[in-house]
Amino acid sequence: MEAFIALYQRYWQPVYNAAFKRLSDPAAAQDITQDFFLQLWNRRADLHILHLPAYIHTSVRNRVLNFLSSQQRFLPMEDLFAESVSSGEGADALVRRNEWLKSYQDLVDALPPGRQEIFRMRYNEGASPDEIARQLNISRKTVQNQLGKALARLRATLGAMFWSVFP
Repeated sequence: MEAFIALYQRYWQPVYNAAFKRLSDPAAAQDITQDFFLQLWNRRADLHILHLPAYIHTSVRNRVLNFLSSQQRFLPMEDLFAESVSSGEGADALVRRNEWLKSYQDLVDALPPGRQEIFRMRYNEGASPDEIARQLNISRKTVQNQLGKALARLRATLGAMFWSVFP
């Protein structure tokens, strides 16, 4: 218990800051921080952490992404890329990420104009499908279909490459 208290006191602020930096929402950052330490305590017998700062970074990043997904909010791919590069990985990882990001951007640019506009509104601007439908004067179902087609193309082309670049 004393070791956990020492970890909590030492790392609470960095965990909170990492979550807040990505969300700009104090309440959500605090929830993620509390959840991180709760899970750390609950799984203490199962976890074998070799490098605590790396574990914290990855865990907070994943919790933020899960939170954003549950809120139907998204990080632009460029932000995810910039964050992962700033985590101090080697030059090889930087080259792979640059290649992946270029491939991602090329694929988005190659989408048909209407699909591209819908995709950018959703994932770059954070507009909901209803907002997009209203702004473009099209049905919500059309927005959903176009997003589905765009995501299927991106997944099929970049999916396997993503996990090797963003572990």
